[in-house]
Amino acid sequence: MPKLKTCKSIKGRFKITASGKVLVRRSGKRHLLGPKRAKKIRQLRGPVNLAKADWASIKLLMPYSA
Repeated sequence: MPKLKTCKSIKGRFKITASGKVLVRRSGKRHLLGPKRAKKIRQLRGPVNLAKADWASIKLLMPYSA
């Protein structure tokens, strides 16, 4: 059976933890930060768990992750 390809764009955007959860960075913190309040920028800090309904599609594109 041939090797499965990993989708490189997905690999850069998502991380699969050792327990199998999928982490994703929040959107809205790349540019145009001037008009956003400091509270909003703080709240966008750090990764967040992806909805469980979307796990299967992400894991299918990253076959060799944890």
